[in-house]
Amino acid sequence: MIPLSWYLILGAILFAIGVASFLIKRNIITIFMSIELMLNAVNLTFVAFASHWHQVSGQVFVFFVMVVAAAEAAVGLAIIIAVFRTRETLNVDQVNLLKL
Repeated sequence: MIPLSWYLILGAILFAIGVASFLIKRNIITIFMSIELMLNAVNLTFVAFASHWHQVSGQVFVFFVMVVAAAEAAVGLAIIIAVFRTRETLNVDQVNLLKL
């Protein structure tokens, strides 16, 4: 049996990696992947707490987070493709849609 603290530490590490890559990277796709990593870290902690307390509510939250992540992936990738077609770059510093 793996202790709950190990799952929480792993979730915190994954979330910290996601935040750091979100703040450091300049590519839209890597920023998008870091957001997905943060969502998965939260899912891990939800499942760990649900397993520890023998509740189903944590797994229900994970289901809703996965639905939101899937919708975000579909809409986000469509936006990324549209930005790449108009600007021909995925660098955040070079993509400024508010200026002509």
